[in-house]
Amino acid sequence: MIQLTKYEHACLLLEKDGKKAIIDPGAYSKSLGTPDNVVAIVLTHEHQDHFNPDNVKRIVEANPEVEILAHESLADKFEGMKFHVVAAGMGVQVGPFHFEFFGGLHAEVHPNIPIVANLSVMVDDTLYYPGDSFSIPHKMVTVLALPTSAPWLKFRESVDFLTEVKPEWAFTTHDVFASDEGQALIDQIVPMFAKNVGSDYRRLKIGETVEL
Repeated sequence: MIQLTKYEHACLLLEKDGKKAIIDPGAYSKSLGTPDNVVAIVLTHEHQDHFNPDNVKRIVEANPEVEILAHESLADKFEGMKFHVVAAGMGVQVGPFHFEFFGGLHAEVHPNIPIVANLSVMVDDTLYYPGDSFSIPHKMVTVLALPTSAPWLKFRESVDFLTEVKPEWAFTTHDVFASDEGQALIDQIVPMFAKNVGSDYRRLKIGETVEL
């Protein structure tokens, strides 16, 4: 059983058998703090809302044995740390967690803005988190972290992604860019599409913990 705690924007903390993994401790994740017993940090890509060097450094200092899993394009950021290069198609076991990687590229923001590497990740064949992309894992997804607000997406793409993946349930992520009113509108619209494919949808509050 995994416990999932959602933090601001795109940061997730997972706990299993007393060990923890953190996905995308970015600049907007103000309330994350410095968790202990962290065995893995997963970084989907280089953008500051997903990868904040100060957050990573603080977590590593408190958990010196932690392994950082990220694309090779970030390799020069972690001198002296336990850095594990991962790529789409790879599976990696760290402590009690199994991470499987998909995708490879960030969604296009604008034709004049270079596209960077982005890795989607599946944890324990249960939770699927696509980072900044709509990469389809082509396998069963129990819980989907659904991006709903970003410079790189249209809302239609979010609901099309949800209806193609067909998870048992989904929660919204990547949502710091939406106002309270905008988030409320998202919460009105997404459930209609989720219901059509037999999925459930919910919004997790900042710091809320659920069992997967």
